[in-house]
Amino acid sequence: MTDTSARAPNAAGQEATNQDAGAASGEDRVADTDRVSDAEHASPAAADAGTSAPGGATADGGAGPQGAASPQGTGADDAMAALMREAAEYKDRWMRGLAEMENLRRRTEREIADARLYAVTQFARDIVTVADNMERALSALDHELRQTADAAVKGLLDGVELTERELLKVLEKHGIQKLDPQGQKFDPHRHQAMFEVPDATVPSGTVVQVVQSGYMIGERVLRPALVGIAKGGPKAPPAAAPANAGGETVESPANDNTGK
Repeated sequence: MTDTSARAPNAAGQEATNQDAGAASGEDRVADTDRVSDAEHASPAAADAGTSAPGGATADGGAGPQGAASPQGTGADDAMAALMREAAEYKDRWMRGLAEMENLRRRTEREIADARLYAVTQFARDIVTVADNMERALSALDHELRQTADAAVKGLLDGVELTERELLKVLEKHGIQKLDPQGQKFDPHRHQAMFEVPDATVPSGTVVQVVQSGYMIGERVLRPALVGIAKGGPKAPPAAAPANAGGETVESPANDNTGK
């Protein structure tokens, strides 16, 4: 009896010990399962962190293919863009310089031509007075006096006329032309009206008398002609407007210098 009762408590204690050990083992297995689950959840996040590291670096510290090629490609593109901008700037400067040189060449040619043509302007103004004096000398003798003059006087008059013609030829050779507006419509750019002559037989504004001949040098008026114009006749038709370089007509303001 004694032995049986003694073994019974021992068996009960052993069973309690075994139950405690089993419970501890179950808790350990639950803890291990939780750690494995946490590790599985953490692995995708770590993988995502490794692939999305700045600069293309992976989780192990390496550089990805895009991270390695992107800085080099961007630098080459910037350098190429800078070179293209510089080339465009040089081309623009070259084109501007070429245009300026072409304008300078044309302006220089025009100035040289004007200098050759108009360099004798002052001399021409002085020399045309000599032609005026010759014309006055010839006009002092009318046709009847020339017919009745002796041979010596006629020879003198012929010499003066020949000298006048030769002088006018020399002036024309240097671009100086004589203006003889008798019977023409008054041109305020080339004529200077001195007086009006009542005359109903000719259109109003027609030059009926030339007091002093005018002269042109090239396209410029060297000296306007002094004229008298008709008044009281029918109105003269408007003169055709001069055409410019583009072929378009340019209207000039009417001005007859008569105070009308």
